[in-house]
Amino acid sequence: MIETTVPLIIDESKATIRTRFTPPKGYIWMKEEAGSFSEYLNYFPLHPPNFPVRDFKAVPIPRQNNHVAILKIDVGDKDLQQCADAWMRLYGEYLWSKKRFDEIGFELTSGQFFSWNDYKNGTRTKEVGKRVRFIKTGKVDDSYETFREYLNIIFRYAGTISLDRESVPVLKNSEIKSGDYLIKPGSPGHSVIIVGVARNNAGKRLYLLAESFMPAQDIHILRNPDAKLSPWYELDVNAPQTVTAKYIFKPTSIKRFQKLK
Repeated sequence: MIETTVPLIIDESKATIRTRFTPPKGYIWMKEEAGSFSEYLNYFPLHPPNFPVRDFKAVPIPRQNNHVAILKIDVGDKDLQQCADAWMRLYGEYLWSKKRFDEIGFELTSGQFFSWNDYKNGTRTKEVGKRVRFIKTGKVDDSYETFREYLNIIFRYAGTISLDRESVPVLKNSEIKSGDYLIKPGSPGHSVIIVGVARNNAGKRLYLLAESFMPAQDIHILRNPDAKLSPWYELDVNAPQTVTAKYIFKPTSIKRFQKLK
């Protein structure tokens, strides 16, 4: 258990994850590589305090006591951007912001790979039985609006099963970093994104976690059920289970997208 003689600090006047959340006494934010996905998440913009978590219909969800902040990114107007999709949305937006368009692509649950390059060059999808068939339309469009259409296709046909398959295990606590995720593959499964890491002089680390959920809703930073530590979490790759605000990962499975290893 973390011992501290001062309250945990949340500076609600600040507008990014890293600036709003001060680590507990004795801890400092981990320095991330400039331009990395980890840094992108650390400095992700947040909605103002007391902003409600809304679903894809822009209606506040019934329970508003499991989060401490909301990432400033839309959820779309369809019930698609749920748990694993939230990670894919953030990673896709990161690659888009860096103009690394050729790297945008994800496996579908069926095992097929579908890239942004395919979609922007006119490839579309059609359901045939339990698989997706790719159809060439000849329509070329590389606009951001079309990119969002592509992501909705990914959200529809990919999920925790495919994301888990595209991941590698994080085997040591010292290797956990922002951008990794806890994941339980399944239908339904769940995943939670690590969006911040702090450490003390002894090398012990604490983490901020974010998620979307069902129905599709704003990506939000989770409160910790352990009020003494909240919103920070302790994580252990060898723990038999990890309890978060709305889900218990049993066993604990912390993974990294294989293209980020």
